Amino acid sequence: MKDSGMTAGAEMETRKAEMSKKEKFRKVIADINALISFIGMVLFRLRKIVLAVPVMYAAVRLALYNRANLPEQVGINLQSTGEFAQTVARDLAVMGPIGLTAACLLLMFCSRKVMYPWAISVFTLVLPILILITNLYPT
Repeated sequence: MKDSGMTAGAEMETRKAEMSKKEKFRKVIADINALISFIGMVLFRLRKIVLAVPVMYAAVRLALYNRANLPEQVGINLQSTGEFAQTVARDLAVMGPIGLTAACLLLMFCSRKVMYPWAISVFTLVLPILILITNLYPT
């Protein structure tokens, strides 16, 4: 009877050790899940800033590049004859696209829907590249 009592006690201790290992594992998994949920919540609340920073960085870099490489008078609206319909100052050609991008991002900050104005602001980054290409390599 004593042997069966000792084995039952040893089994009980083994079960307690296994249960404590499982509980520790569950606690660690719950802590990791809570951390991931917290990071997701913070990113969701800061989504507008997280999306706007790379777009504004790219817009400023393109504006600085265009300011250095565009001629003093920039042609816009390239005709089929190879001439421009209108010319504007370099400052306007540089600041116009960055202003358009900033306006789209301002709409993004004011809107509940984030992705539509953000996508439009990303597409406005093509404008400085097109101005540069049409003025440096006219056909």
